[in-house]
Amino acid sequence: MPANRGPFYAALLGAAWLVVHLYSVFGHTIGEPLWLTIALILAQLWLYTGLFIVAHDTMHGSFAPNHPAANKWVGRLIMTWYAGFSWDKMRVAHHQHHATPGTADDPDFNADNPHAFWPWYFRFFLRYFAWQQVVVLAAIGAVYMLLGASYPNLIVMWAVPSIASSLQLFYFGTYLTHRHGDGFADEHNSRSNDYPRWLSLLTCFHFGYHHEHHLYPHEPWWRLPARKMEAEA
Repeated sequence: MPANRGPFYAALLGAAWLVVHLYSVFGHTIGEPLWLTIALILAQLWLYTGLFIVAHDTMHGSFAPNHPAANKWVGRLIMTWYAGFSWDKMRVAHHQHHATPGTADDPDFNADNPHAFWPWYFRFFLRYFAWQQVVVLAAIGAVYMLLGASYPNLIVMWAVPSIASSLQLFYFGTYLTHRHGDGFADEHNSRSNDYPRWLSLLTCFHFGYHHEHHLYPHEPWWRLPARKMEAEA
């Protein structure tokens, strides 16, 4: 295993997502059987979350250290396919988040209501989702339908997992880690969950070890458990 495992893990996630996604959209009949439909949605939800975390690492240059072009183009590819997002725009906002976490100047924080989940989520989502994303997703959907995908499959097997993964990412990676109420250890205004490693991976690819991420923003997602163990030693 190479010292930088990021590209290897990303390739595994990408290949798994592609197989599950293509079967879900083009090969699966919804509800036949119901358990398989649910399993495919959950699998895509988790894989979408993982790919987004990979794209997040590209914003910090930790996906492929010393290879800025690889970080940029892998990040752009994932963000475009994920929801038509602009990687460049999100990268600028994310670095602003790290510079001013949990303050009125933090683009990912709801200073007007730092406790309520839904107002914060909708504000977060709408900051990055605009007409450009609608156009990109409509174009992808049109291509899918030309290739034989049904409209119900586009909604249930593509849109639902993607939107659900945004909720998962926001809840475990932003809301729980930055909401006010329990206090913070330092000026990073962030906290980490106490989940065991397996649950941390399942919920948000270790992004819930969020204080460690703010302390060491250039560490990739798969290194955060080690940093948390160091902090607890």
